[in-house]
Amino acid sequence: MEAEVNMMELMFQKKNRVMLLKESLAIKSQCQTSHACFKRFIVKQQVTKICVCAAVLKNRTIIQELQKQTDLELSPRTKEKTVAKQL
Repeated sequence: MEAEVNMMELMFQKKNRVMLLKESLAIKSQCQTSHACFKRFIVKQQVTKICVCAAVLKNRTIIQELQKQTDLELSPRTKEKTVAKQL
């Protein structure tokens, strides 16, 4: 009787280990899938950041060139003061 109980307990433990292993593998697979999705998102985000920075630098360069060509380097506040004096 005791041998049968021990045998049943061993079978139950083995079944539990198999179930835990299957659950662990499923969780691992979900984590890998999530990681792959996030990795693609992060790469796209970095590319977008680089593009935005390049556009800002390009616009800044264009503005600086236009300021040099027009000899205009007044800040908006300085322009307001100049217009106020003229009035």
